[in-house]
Amino acid sequence: MTADQNRAAPAQLGLGYYWQDLAVGQRFHTFRRTVTETDIVNFISATGMLETIFIDATYAQGAIQGRPAPGALTYALIEGLILQGMVQGTGLALLEVHKKMLAPVVAGDTIWAEVEVTEVRPTSKHNRAIVTSAIEVRNQHGKPVMSYTATRMLAGRPAA
Repeated sequence: MTADQNRAAPAQLGLGYYWQDLAVGQRFHTFRRTVTETDIVNFISATGMLETIFIDATYAQGAIQGRPAPGALTYALIEGLILQGMVQGTGLALLEVHKKMLAPVVAGDTIWAEVEVTEVRPTSKHNRAIVTSAIEVRNQHGKPVMSYTATRMLAGRPAA
């Protein structure tokens, strides 16, 4: 056997967690992400969320200080961070989401999330599990701005 044949295959960088690697009560936090004016403009343009509060700086009349971001943008940015750090290559489906907006996010805010695994339920076939998580999104001051639960189907560790 040559030295190359003896060497183990390198581990995949950036691979998410298989369901067997998760346990109820396990907690994670995402990287942080600053929401920019460009993020808001691109998101409302791409989605058609051209609501007055997002396109008219004078509309809120002081109710919200700064340029508000749609809650859907906040959710999408956090899901992107979760995808990259937790379920990349192992996530099979997003099955259910329940969201609650707690405070506005405005351009210049930096958001991040704490994720807690609340349920891991293996399915009867194909080495999969249904994993539910509670996600709390916070701003740079640690203030909660959104909370939601997400139920996903995750792959299991491949057979040897």
